[in-house]
Amino acid sequence: QVQLLESGGGLVQAGESLRLSCAVSGRSVASYAMGWFRQAPGKDREFVAGINRSGDSTDYAPSVKGRFTISRDDLKNVVTLQMNSLKPEDTAVYYCAADSTIFPGVRYGLKRYDFWGQGTQVTVSS
Repeated sequence: QVQLLESGGGLVQAGESLRLSCAVSGRSVASYAMGWFRQAPGKDREFVAGINRSGDSTDYAPSVKGRFTISRDDLKNVVTLQMNSLKPEDTAVYYCAADSTIFPGVRYGLKRYDFWGQGTQVTVSS
């Protein structure tokens, strides 16, 4: 059974950067398509960024494209989300997720993902 543990959240000012990490244990990260989602208070959980199973394709929500970067380190078994030029509307709990389905592309839907981390809080002040 795979386990996901997020870290790196915190409180920053608008315009600053944060780097979130998702440590994958129990199985190689290369066995999964990985995604980052976020949920702000009173809102639904939404897709932020994803990387496909083979690690050669990524995609982003329009609201973060050009500011966030998802990457994967197979040796360390870690997926990271580099977040630059943060805005107050990026404030949310950020979740890492893994999808074990054999599929070549990036996975976007919440229901596609089998495993979830506990989340890490990101707060961006104006």
